[in-house]
Amino acid sequence: MKESLNEDVDSVEQERMDVQAPKDLSIVASDAIKYTAYIMLLFGFLYFLIAYLAPML
Repeated sequence: MKESLNEDVDSVEQERMDVQAPKDLSIVASDAIKYTAYIMLLFGFLYFLIAYLAPML
């Protein structure tokens, strides 16, 4: 009984160790560029709201 429990625990631990972050630097770089563009668009939209629409209120 104990041997089967140990085997189950070992398999669960092995599954956890298989999950790793992406190591390909091109994927990391493209994600960084993508999220930087999202942030720039957000700040541009906020600037538009403050500079052009807020004085109209």
